Amino acid sequence: MLQRGVIVSCETVRRWSAKFGQTCANGLRRRPRPGGKWHLGEVFVKLNGEQKYLWRAVDADGNVLDILLQSRRDKAAARRFFRRLMRKTRAVPRVIVTDKLRAYGAAHREVVPSVGHRSHKGLNNRAGNSHQPTRRRERAMRGFRSAGAAQRFLSAFSGISPRFRPRHLMTAPDHRAEMTVRFAIRDQITGAADRSTTA
Repeated sequence: MLQRGVIVSCETVRRWSAKFGQTCANGLRRRPRPGGKWHLGEVFVKLNGEQKYLWRAVDADGNVLDILLQSRRDKAAARRFFRRLMRKTRAVPRVIVTDKLRAYGAAHREVVPSVGHRSHKGLNNRAGNSHQPTRRRERAMRGFRSAGAAQRFLSAFSGISPRFRPRHLMTAPDHRAEMTVRFAIRDQITGAADRSTTA
């Protein structure tokens, strides 16, 4: 914006993010069929001094399937997350990998009893690693202010952030080529490509 001579405030950028962020995230998010192994995990999040739980599901490739911010960490919360996850992905996994939280096992037996369930702390590192970008953003933003704002931001952020952080090891020329393609796709989705040609 500054390059084009437009000066905006931080509040304007925040409002734009709230208005257009999810639309851009939905356009950028690749929706391949999720893999057969899903990793589920939750982390603690402080909202105005109150503890909440951020539930997250990722597939074997590290693609975020869904996130949900809830105030509890019990069987009802796990069941709600399972049902939302199945509804959103419209798929059933071959196996679900979780940590040792017993609420997962109870909800699993109710919602998807035919799906395999592995409960082990060491097997679920992929879900734990998926929380790291969220933690970095949380520190940069000095915490989230409300549950609704956090849910909206993280839903959009989980779709946008992985697009600009290639996970696989690649050479510098391959990385530059991949990022050029990804930024071109971003420009098409956001309409920036049209504006640059007309300017």
